[in-house]
Amino acid sequence: MSKANKPITIGDIARYAGVSPSTVSRVLTGSKRVAEDKRARVLAVIEQHQYRPNIVARGLVSGRSMLVGVLVQDITSPFFANIVRGIEEALDQSPYRLMVSTTQWRAEQQKEGRSLELLLERRADGLIVVGGHIPDAELRAVAEQVPLVAVARSISGLEHLCLQVDNEGAAYRATRYLIGLGHRRIAHVTGTPDHPDAQARAAGYRRALAEAGLPIEEALIVSGQFTEDSGFAAVEELLIRGERFSAIFAANDQSAYGAMLALFNHGYRIPEDVSVVGFDNLFLSAYTLPPLTTVHHPAVEMGQAAAEGLLRMLRDEAPNLPSFSAELVIRQSAMRARQT
Repeated sequence: MSKANKPITIGDIARYAGVSPSTVSRVLTGSKRVAEDKRARVLAVIEQHQYRPNIVARGLVSGRSMLVGVLVQDITSPFFANIVRGIEEALDQSPYRLMVSTTQWRAEQQKEGRSLELLLERRADGLIVVGGHIPDAELRAVAEQVPLVAVARSISGLEHLCLQVDNEGAAYRATRYLIGLGHRRIAHVTGTPDHPDAQARAAGYRRALAEAGLPIEEALIVSGQFTEDSGFAAVEELLIRGERFSAIFAANDQSAYGAMLALFNHGYRIPEDVSVVGFDNLFLSAYTLPPLTTVHHPAVEMGQAAAEGLLRMLRDEAPNLPSFSAELVIRQSAMRARQT
């Protein structure tokens, strides 16, 4: 290899930036113990020369794999995919890289456990668990072996390492919004019945009706699976049974999409005949016809925060995970109920 094509080294970066090699190393590992002016000079040299650290060599020196394992419930879900996107964006600014293992919504717990074992066998330096059904006790045991952060789920005893929104409170506010528009018969398309998020959102829906003095009609509560086809089937069931309702609160946006299609197929106008509210604020929800009113679930930001917290743990610092709220995004799929 000619001298002109020789890869730049940490020593070269240090010389060009006017700092010590140890300072360059601290910048590359994300350490806070670097003055901002020195960090800026080092990053400028790295960008100018397109330096790419040798991850394998660094791992051999440090005794680490330089990998962060991500166990995600279902990567095909847009919501979970957004969380992984946030994780990847945060790790992209670090020396660590992503290793993903995924299951499915209805995956056997045994299969999910094997996915977790795979990440541990590959010597992931830290783990981010996204959703899932692995028992809390098993995850507490894993957290004693490697740094661990959970997103979109709670782990008893490790609440300070978990990032999630108040699903019950957000669902309550979404249902209260529909009640405030004058709706009195509000159907609910639930999520997967045994999923904690689905249970919390159904509880928020029920609490809003009860506090407003409205009856909780079990006939208007239909089971979904957090998917488009289940939302479609749920509303089809309501319509075939001849149930009367002027609004629908769906447990997530995907099931809301299916619900909207079922209403369209039966000649119902949204929101003139039936108002629809979802949950998650997926990217496509701003582009449905009409645009979907929904609860914003900050999935990307939560993924970023999880990765940043895990990186701090890998530097032997406190994770300092922030709190997040889920706010209602009002668009055109809900309107004031018509007086009959």
